[in-house]
Amino acid sequence: MLKGIDARMPADLLDVLMRMGHGDEIAVVDANYPSHATAAETVSGQVVELPGFSAPEAISLITALMPLDPFVPEGALWMQHDGEGDKPDEVHREAIAILTAEMPEGGAVGSIERQAFYARARQGFAVVRCTEARPFGCFILRKGVIF
Repeated sequence: MLKGIDARMPADLLDVLMRMGHGDEIAVVDANYPSHATAAETVSGQVVELPGFSAPEAISLITALMPLDPFVPEGALWMQHDGEGDKPDEVHREAIAILTAEMPEGGAVGSIERQAFYARARQGFAVVRCTEARPFGCFILRKGVIF
């Protein structure tokens, strides 16, 4: 056990977060997402499993330790529901509330089309798969800095 770190934080997620640098991105994906195929192309090549976590719960766990990046147009992105544009679903609204509270001044949360999400996630650092069952419950978080 370590002080100040949520006891539910798995060692492999803590390791990934520690190895990420400013500007690196991590994809938090739902149970339906092709996580292993995507992760194979990431920097770490790794899928971190978070069984029993919804996407908002996973995001809360991660952002308790990892700062979000306010120096880009969007420090966090959510996957758009096909045909819905930037109209958020319930899972997105729950996560956006967490991300907005954790976003440093000047930062923002945005959305990204599904196929563009897949392409961007493949260029990221790692993939975190939770057991979120709601469709399109996928997010990209960009690591910021601590001043």
